Amino acid sequence: MGSADVRATVIPVTSGKEKLEKRFYILFVARGDDGQLRKIPIPVHYLYVLLVGAAIVGVSLTGIASSYLRMVLKVSHYNELRTEKEDLKNRYSRLEQVAQERDIQVASLGSLAGEVSSLYGLKSDSNMVTASSENVGKAQIVSSLDQLGALKASALNGATMTGISLGLTRDATTADWLRANSAPNLWTVEGPITGSFGERIDPFNGEGAFHSGVDIGSTDGQPVMAPADGVIVFADFMGGYGRAVIVNHGHGITTRYGHLGSFACISGQHVHRGDTIGYVGESGRSTGPHLHYEVRINDTPVNPHKYLRLTVANVGGFSAGS
Repeated sequence: MGSADVRATVIPVTSGKEKLEKRFYILFVARGDDGQLRKIPIPVHYLYVLLVGAAIVGVSLTGIASSYLRMVLKVSHYNELRTEKEDLKNRYSRLEQVAQERDIQVASLGSLAGEVSSLYGLKSDSNMVTASSENVGKAQIVSSLDQLGALKASALNGATMTGISLGLTRDATTADWLRANSAPNLWTVEGPITGSFGERIDPFNGEGAFHSGVDIGSTDGQPVMAPADGVIVFADFMGGYGRAVIVNHGHGITTRYGHLGSFACISGQHVHRGDTIGYVGESGRSTGPHLHYEVRINDTPVNPHKYLRLTVANVGGFSAGS
């Protein structure tokens, strides 16, 4: 039996009574090869209902699809916000942990600085952080790090050794050590004081004159050492000083060396305490080999004898001088 051939034709017709104006759509369905037709009358208002229903279904599906799309977008945005929240939470936790570790480290450094200060008898800083500090403030952190940095710097540049040698321990500070280290407190050459600071009789004309430094007796060729760190600002002939050297030690302090036999430095050179800057001689207005030594503060001569506190020991270190 062959497959059924179904053909449908819709023909609009009217009923026998035109005045009722009832319209139908007739659906013709052909089946098989026998040519039999079936007529299915469809009232026109059914078709209208079908079209309206299809329109309602279409609108409903469109609304549902739009709502679903909005919901998908909202869910996606919510997931992004939740991921961002988790990321911020993790970052905050890490930062909090880092801050706690920093506080612990700073407190440990503060304790170390306090112990070192106590060991050398230095004054303690009230803002310094201790290991028992619960709330660590910015000022305390800066103070502790500054204290530790000052202790390290003073140890590296020799200020600690200088301060201890000078007896600057009890109730002293690292700033006191640094000031003592920058002062010209080393005997620049060892020997007796043959000419004091102040008023004296000029050995050349026998008249009273002001002596702006001290004369230290020595022998020709004796090394002249820098009494503190500084910069050579002059190394040349200077009238009655003969061959002279001027060293700037900072803080307005300069030292001057006269009657040198020769130089061991040049202008602009950085020197450290104990470095040789020249050699004793008798150049200029001199009665014999010796060193004329001056200390000036803001270019005003002061008595150098009160600064002469250290001598170079035979073993190469520093010891308290007279």
